Amino acid sequence: MYAAILLVIAIAIEVVSTALLPRADGFRNIPWSATVLAGYGLSIWLLALVVERMPVSVAYAIWSGLGTALVAAIGVMFLGDHLSLAKAGFLAMIVVGVVGLNLSGAH
Repeated sequence: MYAAILLVIAIAIEVVSTALLPRADGFRNIPWSATVLAGYGLSIWLLALVVERMPVSVAYAIWSGLGTALVAAIGVMFLGDHLSLAKAGFLAMIVVGVVGLNLSGAH
């Protein structure tokens, strides 16, 4: 349970950091760049704590899969990204894969 909570926090921080990346303006905006880099660092540190209690293959698949899906959703909802039917389908497959990993008792 502890690892799952840390993983959710790591994913949330990584997603927020990625969503803030456009504000860093190619790392020319120093305050936003520092915020993004600190967020990525904190997220990786939390992921390192997670893999002490969960197989790295499962933890990383969940972290990257959910992170990708959430960033795509934020991009569509708040950043003006386009969501095609194909993109929506492939994102759904990512979510199904993450759910499948969890239901399989892989951790």
